Amino acid sequence: MQRPRRLVTVSHSYVVTLNRRLANELARVGSGNWDVSVVAPRFFRGELRPIQLQSEPGEPAKVRAVRGFFSRFPHAFLYGPELRDALRSNVDLVHAWEEPFVFAGAEVAMLTPRRVPLVFSTYQNLSKRYPPPFAQAERYVVGSCAGWIAGGETVKENLLGRPGYVSRPSCIIPMGVDTEVFQPDRAAGDSVLREVGWTREGPPVIGYLGRFVPEKGLPLLMGALEHLQTPWRALFAGGGAMEPELRAWAARQGDRVRILTGVSHERVPQVLNAMDLLCAPSQTTPQWKEQFGRMISEAFACGVPVLASNSGEIPHTMGDAGLVLPEADTAAWTRALAELLESPERRRELATRSRERAILRFSWPVIARAHLDFFDTVLARR
Repeated sequence: MQRPRRLVTVSHSYVVTLNRRLANELARVGSGNWDVSVVAPRFFRGELRPIQLQSEPGEPAKVRAVRGFFSRFPHAFLYGPELRDALRSNVDLVHAWEEPFVFAGAEVAMLTPRRVPLVFSTYQNLSKRYPPPFAQAERYVVGSCAGWIAGGETVKENLLGRPGYVSRPSCIIPMGVDTEVFQPDRAAGDSVLREVGWTREGPPVIGYLGRFVPEKGLPLLMGALEHLQTPWRALFAGGGAMEPELRAWAARQGDRVRILTGVSHERVPQVLNAMDLLCAPSQTTPQWKEQFGRMISEAFACGVPVLASNSGEIPHTMGDAGLVLPEADTAAWTRALAELLESPERRRELATRSRERAILRFSWPVIARAHLDFFDTVLARR
């Protein structure tokens, strides 16, 4: 009987248990055919706080902790020398969830034995010119890899125009969502409404979830809401630099706006279930456009209708399960919001389609199966 293939997946984000969901699902879906190990740093200085490696008993994927250096600077982060051993002990394929232009991505490529195929995942959907040594790191990783995974259609479109990418096998696999944690739950939503002083009775609740920053489209959404003639309520969940401006605007809206900050990821399903529809009005800038839109897939999984802009990857994330609107057209947003607010039937139809799309396109077993199928293709080419 043939032994299971040994997969080692490497990422600094694996320091957080939640981010190891992909690796654990790979182990579950590939059970009997794949043996999955995770390499994660013992410590990483996160954007908000320092993070010690989190662990959970009974994880399907084996976790190997290694030292990490320079985590204050994500582009310069490096794994400790233990990484070499982790990549050289009977490994059949190495997966790097590190961008190819960062030092950690180049380090994984350098330490992966020549006989072992390397596949990396990337989410870069903007065309950029990297200064030395990051440009050289990208060329080295692309030239060393046996294949690459794009996090979306716009990522692949962008990267196929860069040197080396087109000559390597590639596929598109989006981010996953837990469709058991994120699911329709009216009671959970009602508890959030009571927390903010509302009940389900009343005008529909228009929701926003994400960073309070201009590029996420808050000014557009506030303007569209002000022009609505149909009764509405709005729930904003998140945090960021625009919070004072948002609170000042909310104070002028009477009792129809609530703001929730400090919402943990564990509470996000409850908050989404308090919404009758979600708005994702992201705005493209010269330095940024939406890479996926995790709030969209999570809302889909909760059966919440979504209106979203056409920034970056959003139209591909949405498919035909929601309404895609021009990102800078306030009048179009006002009209679309009015139509949904006035049509419970239309909201129910979109809720059904959104839940179906979450299960068929973004659920973790589907995402893991897509990864393993691509790994099989890479190994077959070898």
